[in-house]
This record gives sequence, structure tokens and C-alpha cells, in this order.
Amino acid sequence: MADAFEMPRVKLGSQGFEVSKLGFGCMGLSGAYNTPVPEEEGIAIIKEAFSKGVTFFDTSDFYGRDHANEYLVGKALKQLPREKIQLATKFGICTMEENKMTVKGTPEYARSCCEASLKRLQVDYIDLYYVHRIDTTVPIEETMGELRKLVEEGKIKYIGLSEAHQETIRRAHAVHPITAVQQEYSLWTRDIEDDIIPVCRELGIGIVSYSPVGRGLLAGKAVVESLPANSFLTTQPRFTGENFEKNKSIYFRLEGIAKKHGCTPAQLAISWILHQGDDIVPIPGTTKIKNLHDNIGSARVKLTEEDIKELSDAVSVREVAGHRYDEFLYKTTYKFSITPPPTK
Repeated sequence: MADAFEMPRVKLGSQGFEVSKLGFGCMGLSGAYNTPVPEEEGIAIIKEAFSKGVTFFDTSDFYGRDHANEYLVGKALKQLPREKIQLATKFGICTMEENKMTVKGTPEYARSCCEASLKRLQVDYIDLYYVHRIDTTVPIEETMGELRKLVEEGKIKYIGLSEAHQETIRRAHAVHPITAVQQEYSLWTRDIEDDIIPVCRELGIGIVSYSPVGRGLLAGKAVVESLPANSFLTTQPRFTGENFEKNKSIYFRLEGIAKKHGCTPAQLAISWILHQGDDIVPIPGTTKIKNLHDNIGSARVKLTEEDIKELSDAVSVREVAGHRYDEFLYKTTYKFSITPPPTK
């Protein structure tokens, strides 16, 4: 009975934050991978996700031109029961120009960004507030001290980090409990299994998986569908030149296994993450209602331990060609994001 399906709910972190087992990443509604969707279409997709049991929505003050994504999400939330929504947004990326991303994590900047996000989102509080990228010139303790004050003031409920080094996670968590670490994680991006996931599990921190469908490649994007000319992926290593020609085979292998399970390759990729543990919540995004329904359907796909091993072996990370970001963006990822020690 299709209608009898109920989206599972899980706890993220150890502070009691409960979310839908599948979240929705809102970034794509305002561009990046495609042309931004018209506002009414974006609102309709968010409302449809909610109607299917998705209550965890992820945005950032950096998504879309002139903060368009937060404005869009705010308008959608006005049409939904706020108390049933878990809203996540982020701060920390100031600007991104050609070959340069500016990151800022000063206490003053954290506060000003939070106040601005509250206004754009038209809410009294943010459920989960992330440091989007780590400012390696500011001790993480200083950033966290201000976020802790925002929690005390009721402006945010929980604190998260994105693309944070394991040492940074430990130091931040010592100032105030971290509820979730958001990290790219998918069948073809599994490096966090060696360092970030163990630290998070040791400290009782949830993991939010962004780009769980490999920025669309594991759904056939750019393989059976062409990339839009304005997509940011056209400049990224895994989607260009010889790397891309090699990486296409990953999709076709996944497609073969998906047929066996009677599901789409994207559903199989998301289901693989859903089976990695209840402390890991994927947040796939889409601009199409059909894809939204397919993504939600991934929660129905059941995998055995043998199935999971077959998938993990089929998409061998050793075979993936190219870094997940180009050089200047790669330097802002967790591998490089250690902050200086606090001043005495």
C-alpha cells in the first residue's frame, strides 16, 4: 500500500533534535546546478516534500543571488506549520569570485548573519545553525562562543559545522555541544568514513550528508542527461575531460544493480546512505516533483548487508577520477580547516 508509507524520524546528535530520516536540500531551487526555478515552483516543491513527510529543510545565506534561497524558503514556511519544521541554515561564506572564496567566522559576523537570516526566513528561531565553512584565521572557540550566546538568547536551537576538520569538531564541541556535522557523503565520496564519522560517533554528533546522489551523476546527470551550460559542475574535476569519461562507468554499474532492485539508480544511492546508520541523514535536492517523489521513495528500498557490500564494491572510491572540487574550493574543505589555537 503506497499511501501507508510513513517517513521514519530519527534523532540528530545527542541533544534531542528530531528530524525526518530524509531531508531536503534547497540550494538547487535557486541555481548552482540549473537555472533557478520560478518562486512559486520552488514553494510548491517544498510544500510537496512536507506533505510526504519531509520536515527537515536545509538552506544557507549563500545560496542564490542576493540570498534568494533563504527568501524562498521563508515564503514556503509561511504556508506550513512552523512547529513541525526543522529548519537549517548556514553562515560563513562571504563571497565567491573566480578562484577565490572568502570565509569569515568572527563573532560579530556570526551574529550579524544570524540576525539577517532570521529576517529573510521570517522566523523567530533557526533550528540548526551551521558554520558553513571554517575561517582558518579565527579560533573556532571564538566563533562557538558567539553561537552559544545565540542559543542562550533563543535565536538558534542547535549548532552545526560543515566541512570541519576532526580537530576543529572536537574543539568546537568542547565549547558547546555540536548537534550535526554536514559533509559531502555518497557512494563515490566516502573519505569521511576514515576520520569524520568515527569522531562524530564518539562525541554523539549526527551527520548530514549533502550531495548524496553525487551531484546528480549517480542519477545519470551529465551521463544520460546533458549538463546545463550554466551549471557550476561544468568546471568541476569529476565532470570534465578524461575524469568524466572514466566516471560515467560508475553510473552504468549502479544502473545495472538498480534494475535488480526494481528502483532507480538515484534511489539506490540514497538508500545506501539511509542504511549507513540512523545518525546519518541525507538531504537530496531537486527542482522536479517527479524526482522529489523518487527521492522520497528511496526510504522504501530495503538493502541487506550483502546488497550494501555489493554496492560499496561496485562503486570503488579508488576508481573515482578527480577531486570533488576544483583546487581553490578543495582548499576550503575539511581537510584544510584547522583554526589557530585560542589566545590566552
